[in-house]
Amino acid sequence: MPQDPQDQPDQHPSHQPGDPATYAGFRLMHVHAHPDDESSKGAASTAKYVNQGVDVHVVTCTGGERGSILNPKMDRPDVLANITEIRRQEMERARDILGVRQDWLGFVDSGWPEGDPKPPLPDGCFALVPLEESTERLVRLIRSFRPHVMTTYDERGGYPHPDHIRCHEVSVAAFEAAADPERYPEAGEPWQVLKLYYHHGWSWEKTNRLHQAMLDHDLESPYAERLRDWTREPEWDNRITTRVPCGEYFGVRDQALLAHATQIDPDGMWFAIPRELQVEVWPTEDFELVTSHVPSTLPEDDLFAGIPAPVPTLDTEKV
Repeated sequence: MPQDPQDQPDQHPSHQPGDPATYAGFRLMHVHAHPDDESSKGAASTAKYVNQGVDVHVVTCTGGERGSILNPKMDRPDVLANITEIRRQEMERARDILGVRQDWLGFVDSGWPEGDPKPPLPDGCFALVPLEESTERLVRLIRSFRPHVMTTYDERGGYPHPDHIRCHEVSVAAFEAAADPERYPEAGEPWQVLKLYYHHGWSWEKTNRLHQAMLDHDLESPYAERLRDWTREPEWDNRITTRVPCGEYFGVRDQALLAHATQIDPDGMWFAIPRELQVEVWPTEDFELVTSHVPSTLPEDDLFAGIPAPVPTLDTEKV
C-alpha cells in the first residue's frame, strides 16, 4: 500500500492560504524539460513558496545541450564549444537564486527540429527514449522526495518542443506510477502525490492586458505581432483554475532568468514590460489543476489549497 502522503497529518482543517506558518513541511516538485524552464515558468511562485517554508525540488529532464544561444552577447565560439558545462553552471546559479534543490533526470536534449519536412530527431535524445525508462527515473525521484504537489506542462508542452511534450508525458506517467506498488518496485516505497498541475504561462488574456497597458502608457508593446497572429481559444484559457499571487517575487524571477545568460537576452522581450506594470496588471502565475486527491474548491489561489498541514518530523538527534 502507498505510504500515507501526509506524514500522518492531524485532523485539523485543511491548510489555509496566506498563512506562512502552515507551509512548513510541505514539498513541491516542478518537472521541467531544460535548464532555464524553471526560471521562465512559475519562478515567482516558486520563490514565494520557498520564502514561506516549502521545500521545492526542480527536476530538469535534459541538459539543454542542443539549445540555441538566444542572447547575442553570448553567441561566441567559446560558448558554443562548452555549452553543456555552461548550461549546468547557469542552472546552478538559478537554483541558488530561487532557493530550490535540483536534480538532472539525465537525458540528452532533443533539439528543435527545423525545416520542411522536419528532420528526424537525433538518436538517443530524450524524446526518443522509451517512456518506461524515463518514467522510472522520475518515479525514483518522486518516491525519494515525496512531494505533496507536482507541476509540469500541458499536453502541448506549453509550446511544441519535443522535449516539452515528452516532459508532459513522463510527468503524468510518473505521477500515476509513483503511487502504485506494482510499478517499478525497485524504485522505492510508493508515494501518492496529492495534486498535479499544468503551467499556463501566457494566456491570451494576460498577453492582451499587458499589451494594452503598454499602449496606455505610450510605450511600445513587444506583443503586437504575437497578438495579431494569435488564434484565440477561449476554452483553453478557461482551463486555468489556480492563480497564485506572487508579484512581489517578480524580481527574484528576473534574477533567476538572467542567470541563464545563454538563453535570456537582458535587452530582449523578457524584460520589455516594466516590472511595476507587470505587478499592477497581472501579479499572479497561473496553473491548471489536473488531478487532486484532496477536496478542491475552484478557483484557487494556492497550490496547496485543501492539503492538511503535515505534522513536523521529530529530530531524534536533538532529543
